Amino acid sequence: MQPVFAPRTSRARVSPRLAMLLALILVPLSALLAFTWAPIATIGLGAHGGIQYDFPQKIFYWHVPVALAAYAGFAAGAWNGLLYLLKGDDDYDTRSYVGVHVGIVFGTLVLVTGSIWAKAAWGVWWNWGDRQLLVFLTLFLFYAAYFVLRFSIEPGRARARASAVYSVIGVALVPLSFLAIRIADTLIHPIVLTTSGDRLTGPMWGTFAVGVVGFVALAMWMVQLEVAAKLRATRGFCSSDEDPARGAAGEDSVATTTSASSEQPAVRHA
Repeated sequence: MQPVFAPRTSRARVSPRLAMLLALILVPLSALLAFTWAPIATIGLGAHGGIQYDFPQKIFYWHVPVALAAYAGFAAGAWNGLLYLLKGDDDYDTRSYVGVHVGIVFGTLVLVTGSIWAKAAWGVWWNWGDRQLLVFLTLFLFYAAYFVLRFSIEPGRARARASAVYSVIGVALVPLSFLAIRIADTLIHPIVLTTSGDRLTGPMWGTFAVGVVGFVALAMWMVQLEVAAKLRATRGFCSSDEDPARGAAGEDSVATTTSASSEQPAVRHA
């Protein structure tokens, strides 16, 4: 029998165990491939004469997949927020909150890895003239303010509705953040995902794909774990390894024992 606190079958597209296995295998593998298989990138051939990014470029194989995982978290938060507005199911409110929460976790990693990359490659931790950085920072701060809004309202329908509307509005910044790299006029974020030229070699694409699948799976696993924990705490249901039938039998046994013990003193005083 499926635990009542677990995600509903229609909503759980990937099992937590599969997401866990993919994350635990592919995330470390992406780091291994980045340092042993993928060559150093030369970006901007032709248009800019070629720029050798050397060793700091290796962080690309984590930085970009982590950003995509953050986008996935924000998108999941917005999608479940929309479903809450349409159906009014509190489960969707929980899932929307968790999606935004996980998105913020990965968004923090994006800012950290991006700063490390910038410092190693260009000697600065941050470049305020780069549009991609500013758009992503705006996205990150917008969703960080989501928690301020949510926890400033008493638990209930009003808080759930306000949080849902906020998450749906914020997701509009996700495609803008992705497209900002294509309208930027700096080389802090060179365009490598393009059909106009050979920017990534086969080993680079392979390493990048492993990282994307691994980090997105990690985000999904984190979402599933947190959703299950919150639903279990909210509803007070039994853990997944408990047998409801055995629990009912145990309650009958306790009731019988209690009844017998309550009758025993009467026999002794008779």
